[in-house]
Amino acid sequence: MNHVRFGHGRPLLLVHGLGGHWRSWTPVLPMLAAHREIVAVDLPGHGASPVEPGCGRFAGLADRLDAFLDDHRLAGVDVAGSSMGARLALELARRGRVGAVAAMDPGGFWRGWERTFFRLTIGASVRLLRVLRPALPALCGSAVGRTLLLPQLSHRPWRLDPVLTASELRAYADCPVFDELVHDLAVGPPQTGPAAPGCRVAIGWGRRDRLCLPRQAARATEAFPSATLQWFDGCGHFPIWDRPEAAAAWVLAATDASASASSPAREPVASPAADRVRLAATPAPRHVPG
Repeated sequence: MNHVRFGHGRPLLLVHGLGGHWRSWTPVLPMLAAHREIVAVDLPGHGASPVEPGCGRFAGLADRLDAFLDDHRLAGVDVAGSSMGARLALELARRGRVGAVAAMDPGGFWRGWERTFFRLTIGASVRLLRVLRPALPALCGSAVGRTLLLPQLSHRPWRLDPVLTASELRAYADCPVFDELVHDLAVGPPQTGPAAPGCRVAIGWGRRDRLCLPRQAARATEAFPSATLQWFDGCGHFPIWDRPEAAAAWVLAATDASASASSPAREPVASPAADRVRLAATPAPRHVPG
């Protein structure tokens, strides 16, 4: 499984969402790497990681990520996850395999019509991206194009970095297991908890999330009753895109070894200029085989 390591401090495992890759974390990487050694993965069938048996199912990805912890002596590592990666982080917490977890807008808490809504909307979006793929760099170079392409994922898509958005949308279009995973996530069992003893869980949610609707946060905290809940104002499905400085500060606080489960991380107040998503200079990663 392709992954990179860079930064300084205690290891922090980063798990991207459906169709993404380790570079999905680019807006927050410099801030996180200033305090932690980053271990950022490409899940099987995503990014530079090849397709593996079972990686078109959530359970298969969870088992592979679980094995990755043993392969790289990372049992008990702190984890930050986004979207499907947040659900994977919660699953590892349920299994007692990790330390502190920061889970942003996790999937797996859909009910009833929400499952159909997820399957139809994200499926249609990716089918459109495959048709538009040759034109994505040009479309993402325009604020109007970003607004038209990303309203379900970002509350302020016109402000996103053009290079980041083009990279992400191409990754979604190219992901060989995207359709299989969408089906499995939509019809499969919901995520269950609670976290195993010793696993500290914090859940963050964008108030304007149009994919994993904010109403689902109550189900997530019901499944993980020891978790703290942090709302991100002015954010869609990806707080790491819409408010990277606030998201990075929350992840660091939520996975701080000195923090207690009874002390929820507070979202810092940042200036509008600081909140703008920009493709910051990322530390040179060290690619590690396996």
